[in-house]
Amino acid sequence: MSLIDELTIFARAGNGGDGVVRWLHLKGQEYAGPSGGNGGNGGNMYIRGVRDINLLSRYRGEKKFEAQDGDAGGNRNKDGRGGNDFTIDLPVGSVVRNGTTGEVYELFEEGEVYMVLKGGRGGAGNAVFKSSVNRSPTESTKGVEGESAELRIELRLIADAGFVGLPNAGKTSLLNALTGAEAKVGAYAFTTLDPNLGALYGRVLADIPGLIEGASDGKGLGFKFLRHIARTKLLVHCVSLEPVLGASGESESPLANYQKVRGELDKFEGGVLAKKPEIVVLTKSDTRDTKEIKDILDTFKKEGKVATIVSVLEDASLKQLSDTIIAALG
Repeated sequence: MSLIDELTIFARAGNGGDGVVRWLHLKGQEYAGPSGGNGGNGGNMYIRGVRDINLLSRYRGEKKFEAQDGDAGGNRNKDGRGGNDFTIDLPVGSVVRNGTTGEVYELFEEGEVYMVLKGGRGGAGNAVFKSSVNRSPTESTKGVEGESAELRIELRLIADAGFVGLPNAGKTSLLNALTGAEAKVGAYAFTTLDPNLGALYGRVLADIPGLIEGASDGKGLGFKFLRHIARTKLLVHCVSLEPVLGASGESESPLANYQKVRGELDKFEGGVLAKKPEIVVLTKSDTRDTKEIKDILDTFKKEGKVATIVSVLEDASLKQLSDTIIAALG
């Protein structure tokens, strides 16, 4: 399944209710003094993590969220009712950025809650201003406006393993073969525009959109690709064995293609991806003969990389890869 993984919404905490000017009238004591109550506080705005990665799609048509305003104060020193808080449910793995303050919140756990906007304080009624020298105050204050901001929500998948590689490296086909997912496959670049997910023996596998050279600087799908593997435990680096002619007219080297992607991974966010465990998978092995595959494996071995060969047409190779992934995840 594909999903919406970024969204910008407008959120506003509740405004504080106004304080009021009131006078207490009692039988036999018509002017018993000031009795204006304070306004109620505005409701706060919260975010909460839930286990529903498709939740952002529900907010496409509703992008404005407001907590309730506080009520104005009442007579007889009664404070106004406080506004109800508002909680926005977001998928676990969401990163929320406050466009006004720059604050960043990350939801790692189900049920995790953060207050992102504070409601306004209620105003003071005239009873607050009573003193020995001011027995009949006529002052009151208005409620304070609640905080408001654009909230940019970015979903970073919390998957066990992420399939990475150049466009048309066979990642989606491999995900479908291993997990039974039915993600779209096409014979053209960038078939996958959003992450696809599948489950392998209870482990979540994510097929990440293909990247191009310069993705760490935002080129192509850029960060849309890279941010989704920031939290994966394991990288499954898919490199196609299918012969492809480059601009020079010569077949592109699988090792060179691997190194292109590896370079982008290592540059992203100060090298956060460089230390992640990695399995190198040479896909589409049915497009090469045995000698060619051996030579390619040798080039990877010289670089200190042990590669696994797989074809979605060969059940034995799929089983071997499945066992390798599960073993690597522990």
